[in-house]
Amino acid sequence: MGNQMDRLSHLSYAEVPTVDPVGGSDAAEGPRIGVSYIFTSDDDELEDGAEKDPNQEEKAHDQRDEVQCAVYNRDECIYEKSSSLESYSPEVLLNRCAAGDLVEFVTTGQYPHWAVYVGDFQVVHLHRAEVKNSYLTEASQGRRCRVVNELYKFKPLCADMVVQNAMEQVGLKDRELSWRNSECFAAWCRFGKREFKMGGEIRIGKQPYRLKIYMSDKTSHVLEFQSLEDMIMEKRRNDHLGRRAMMQELSSHFSSVEESQSKAGAQ
Repeated sequence: MGNQMDRLSHLSYAEVPTVDPVGGSDAAEGPRIGVSYIFTSDDDELEDGAEKDPNQEEKAHDQRDEVQCAVYNRDECIYEKSSSLESYSPEVLLNRCAAGDLVEFVTTGQYPHWAVYVGDFQVVHLHRAEVKNSYLTEASQGRRCRVVNELYKFKPLCADMVVQNAMEQVGLKDRELSWRNSECFAAWCRFGKREFKMGGEIRIGKQPYRLKIYMSDKTSHVLEFQSLEDMIMEKRRNDHLGRRAMMQELSSHFSSVEESQSKAGAQ
């Protein structure tokens, strides 16, 4: 990690390596190997880094455009998101929160922002490369929000420990941080698993994590990753894109693959 390397980014599925880990020749068969995000971080910067015009109406959250997916570590489902997650205004959510809850702030076209509710109307969250203690209404920045304790299937720590984990990190910033984004930070606070931290897993050998993206009731697309951290980065990228844009991206990618295969077969 001491060598200086260019930041890795992932702009579209056309840039994902097309190696078929099951050895098949059809790109539509079997999972594809996902990109590695070793030297990149979103930290919600694309939306949180910009100053908001107080007179500008906040963009609505379109639940129908959310990407439905599941994550597997080998054969065990460790995360699942369906279309049934309802979001609320910050004021309404305050009546539904308990200390230790995970809160997700959502707006169409932005990365989701995660936080830990610590009581007294406050959350702890990783925001602009710093762990901060804020009022929930302030952290929302006008976005809708929801409790997302059940998305990850790991056994949670007790509420007091979750709050303690969060509060002990307040004030950490920049190089002191051990998490690439707000989701990794909040999930680490609740579950205490090192896999949510930067470098928590060694990226060697097979890809034990599978991100299964539901394209319809009968079809899905699968990407494989060497670490939970990389998988979360890709999942968040899809959340940022939204279902419609992601489907267009996948369709474009498969069309390119089929065209390449047709040209190769004609030679």
